[in-house]
Amino acid sequence: MVGNGAREHAILHALARSSHQPELLCAPGNAGIADVARVVPIPVDDMPALVNLAVTEQVDLVVVGPEGPLVAGLADELQEASILCFGPTKAGAELEGSKAFCKEIMEAAEVPTAAYRVVTTVEDGLRAIAQIQHGRYPTVIKADGLAAGKGVIIAADEHEAKAALETLLIEHRFATSQVVVEEYLVGAEVSLLALCDGVRAVPLASAQDYKRIFDGDGGPNTGGMGSYSPVPAIDQQAAVALTARIHQPVLDELKRRGILFHGVLYAGLMLTADGVKVLEFNARFGDPETQAILPRLKSDLLELLVAASTTGGLDGIELEWDSDSAVTVVLASAGYPESSSAGDVISGLDGARSDVAVTHAGTALNDDGETVTAGGRVLSVTALGPDTAAARVTAYAALDTIDFPGRQLRRDIAEKVVHT
Repeated sequence: MVGNGAREHAILHALARSSHQPELLCAPGNAGIADVARVVPIPVDDMPALVNLAVTEQVDLVVVGPEGPLVAGLADELQEASILCFGPTKAGAELEGSKAFCKEIMEAAEVPTAAYRVVTTVEDGLRAIAQIQHGRYPTVIKADGLAAGKGVIIAADEHEAKAALETLLIEHRFATSQVVVEEYLVGAEVSLLALCDGVRAVPLASAQDYKRIFDGDGGPNTGGMGSYSPVPAIDQQAAVALTARIHQPVLDELKRRGILFHGVLYAGLMLTADGVKVLEFNARFGDPETQAILPRLKSDLLELLVAASTTGGLDGIELEWDSDSAVTVVLASAGYPESSSAGDVISGLDGARSDVAVTHAGTALNDDGETVTAGGRVLSVTALGPDTAAARVTAYAALDTIDFPGRQLRRDIAEKVVHT
């Protein structure tokens, strides 16, 4: 397992449930992951060391968690070393590595998405907004490259739009030289992830992510502050139909271009009054959606990932799901998302309820052996229940036993779905 977040911790928990009883390694891991896997302190961007570890340890499968190594070509390097990898090649990962490329693929595949323009100057950006939005706001401005979930700006007026374009195109935040200006869509957001074997897409359960830092969707975007699964409007039958309309045409278009996409194709969807439209595609498991989805999976995840890593390997496979609902809430450190606090001692982990899963992200051990904060998003707490309301109650009860200075969390994860 490559990565060190709560997503990777959740994947490892699911792999540990496999009937094959795999030996698990994780690079670089974190304080919590060390309880379920052997941790090797290799950074996710040190590709030669990661490949060497896989070869030396004779691993049967490498699962890549974060997008950075995929966009940098880790899957290609592993392929050269004859190591099976769950994750797309550099060419396939460009779906996430470049918003402009992603839009081009969707257009070619006739996948419904927001109207857009790719621009390289502030002036062109403002003209594009006027054309797309017909003078109305808000509008959406996206950095073309990777931005750790923070490169999407919703501009409320022309002043904010101009400032965003200047930040991205003149100050070059996120090292981008072009941006995508998009039509602002209204509706409910849904995350629908699909396992892909190069030729076929098989949907996972639906989930909803909460990007903003504060309750009521206030404040700046983050990497994700919580999630729940499933989304009532998207049951498995609906997920299959959406995958045929959204994911499969993208796989087919990539294949037409000589790219076989192996791994997770994550579609961020907007359920608009005009139908479902794609906000974005990611090329890996979502965080924190994975923490809510995988605890509900009854099928053997290891078998699924091996099958997806082989061309055509998912043929005939159907996934089994627990009928329970899951709610995940993220605990973040002081200052997040603009900054993060490190070294704050985390209390209450030993007393966390046994019926919840606590997955670590930004954690480490200090010299006294205490678990401390070491990043922006620190922990995810996931609870299962017979319905979303019950799972929500259990999750928040568990959260209230865990504390550290300056902790941040949203109190409204899955609240609307419970009260509608």
